[in-house]
Amino acid sequence: MECADLKDLSPAARDHASNPRNHGPLKSFNGHARITGPCGDTMEIWLSVQDGLVKGASFVTDGCGPSVASGSMAASMATGMAVAKAADLKQRDILASLGGLPREHEHCALLAANTLKAACQDQLKKQKAACDTCWDKNCAASKRSNDESQEAFEDRRKLQSRLCHIKHKIVVMSGKGGVGKSTVAVNLAAALAMGGKQVGLLDIDIHGPSIPTMLGLEGSALSGPDGEMKPVEAEGIKVMSIGFFLEHQDQAVVWRGPMKANMIRQFLKDVAWGDLDYLIIDSPPGTGDEPLSICQLIGKLDGAVIVTTPQKVAAVDVRKSITFCRLIDIPVLGVVENMSGFACPKCGEVTPILGSGGGRKIAGDMGVPFLGSIPIDPAVAGAADKGQAYVRRFPATATAANMQKIIGPIIDTCEQNIKTDKTNQ
Repeated sequence: MECADLKDLSPAARDHASNPRNHGPLKSFNGHARITGPCGDTMEIWLSVQDGLVKGASFVTDGCGPSVASGSMAASMATGMAVAKAADLKQRDILASLGGLPREHEHCALLAANTLKAACQDQLKKQKAACDTCWDKNCAASKRSNDESQEAFEDRRKLQSRLCHIKHKIVVMSGKGGVGKSTVAVNLAAALAMGGKQVGLLDIDIHGPSIPTMLGLEGSALSGPDGEMKPVEAEGIKVMSIGFFLEHQDQAVVWRGPMKANMIRQFLKDVAWGDLDYLIIDSPPGTGDEPLSICQLIGKLDGAVIVTTPQKVAAVDVRKSITFCRLIDIPVLGVVENMSGFACPKCGEVTPILGSGGGRKIAGDMGVPFLGSIPIDPAVAGAADKGQAYVRRFPATATAANMQKIIGPIIDTCEQNIKTDKTNQ
């Protein structure tokens, strides 16, 4: 159809033919199809799907005005839909949204519907392939062992499928409580999100969950279909914590080890984390059930960030955390020294209230990297009390700059891990 024939189209169809939406290939996509119809027109559709939803859809066609209108409408309708629902869009749905097409061109809507369906099927096939035909034959989801029940195998495969969508997993640990480990975890996650990364923050401190308070998420309700839990989002971070399950903040969790391990497994297996660049795991102090469970469930962590304060009593316990990591073959990404001196806001003089240099000395003695120091800053505690990440609330401060510097070597190590894995494939 020539442009002069656009007058024969309905207003909606004419608008989409003259000003097509979502036109041209997507730069990043995980579903694609190209179909040539009986009339000779070819249509191509690209999809970007995340967490089961079509986040982006685009098309091209070498066909006439009605073909352009149909592709534009199909891509527009699919955006925001669940991928299974988008795959179910029919010719009649596209025609109805366009206000109809001349009978001799109704096949254009059929071509758009068929191409969209094929793109959705391509995405679903790739998602399934992540478990069924994964290149990694050593993957926990690749095959069922002889002494394993079908139920246990499916459970393990579901867990591994979640983990396969998370590029980097980092656990934040400390050998001693009260060193500001959760503060480091929150601000590490926020700094990564500020850098454009897709970030999740998992709080596995079963007895003392503080992440909901530090991000202003107390009382947040969880939701999700088909037995899934949808993480709560704040500061550009997907967050999960047992704190979301408690009736009130004063409720105590009185659990033994097996119950805690099962809860942590659920946090990994049943939470719809989606595609993440980083999952930051805030672990409780010590080397007990929770850190051991998370390390064993994930299997391959990029590493651990160890948090300490300068004084000797903290340093002794932090050394045990490094030894713990070595015993279970977890790389230590480095040591962070928190509460490293107080800078007077009036005169600028730095007072080492808790001593100085403890973190650097631990790193040197134990042969691990020293990532940096974070000074005592009343605004850090104030931001947490208000449910804000300090590094986002006060990005221009020297303390925030120190926090940003700490993540640089962590990112470098994680990216190097990706390159090493690809080389070994």
